[in-house]
Amino acid sequence: MDAKPALSARDRPRVRLIGAPTDIHSSFLRGPAAAPSAIRAALASEHGNAAAESGIELGIDVMLDDAGDLPLTEGPGDDALIEAAVAKAAGEGTLPLVLGGDHSISVPVVAALAALHGPLDILHFDAHPDLYDNFGGDPRSHASPFARVMEAGHARRLVQIGIRTMNRHCREQAARFGVEAIEMRDFTVGRVPELAGPLYLSIDIDGFDPACAPGVSHPEPGGLTVREVLAALERQTAPLVGADIVELNPSRDPSGITAILAAKLVKEIASLYVRNGRAA
Repeated sequence: MDAKPALSARDRPRVRLIGAPTDIHSSFLRGPAAAPSAIRAALASEHGNAAAESGIELGIDVMLDDAGDLPLTEGPGDDALIEAAVAKAAGEGTLPLVLGGDHSISVPVVAALAALHGPLDILHFDAHPDLYDNFGGDPRSHASPFARVMEAGHARRLVQIGIRTMNRHCREQAARFGVEAIEMRDFTVGRVPELAGPLYLSIDIDGFDPACAPGVSHPEPGGLTVREVLAALERQTAPLVGADIVELNPSRDPSGITAILAAKLVKEIASLYVRNGRAA
């Protein structure tokens, strides 16, 4: 039997990197605005290669488009710029993978994708539930994005893993919105559900234990290992419609190991996108 002809580069699955360099809604330290360039540098470094653990390779099995950084101004027009870039990427048949920036950028990203696909199933990795009604008087705080997502009806299901800072207010918010939080004290990979999709991934780097990812503004001991996160991703079989990687703070990452982890996540998300197929 003749082998199937290889797909042309034009016809292969494509992931579009979109930099969202803003940390205006950070509550403690600024610095995540510098993360997109740090992640790109780690991704391009000769310290490693372009293969995900599955063997799927960037540039061969899946193409990586880099749209560069959006010209964000930390003003009221930033959300519209992010939404437009994400909608354009999705409309052109690519997977939008947004590099933050702080976690507030997830609000316009999810809004753009929900407008195209309807309410999403979201798998959220984080030390914090990010469900504050507002934080420090800022309803768009990086501690509040999923309150805004749930209020808007953009998520059909929100599953949070790695949580280890659930205070009383956030417990009340989780109950209000029907959020499923698998706290670290109860975490096993087997408890992570297989979501139905359309699937969105939001990976806050501080969901990892600081031993794996020291380059964050809010380190919280007792977190996820890299292997646990990869195993949780492996359980997902639904088509991906988008993802974000947020809250890397290069100023807290002198060795660059956290940026290397974020670059690995780019490859693993791309691999999952290829394996699970594209959303209808």
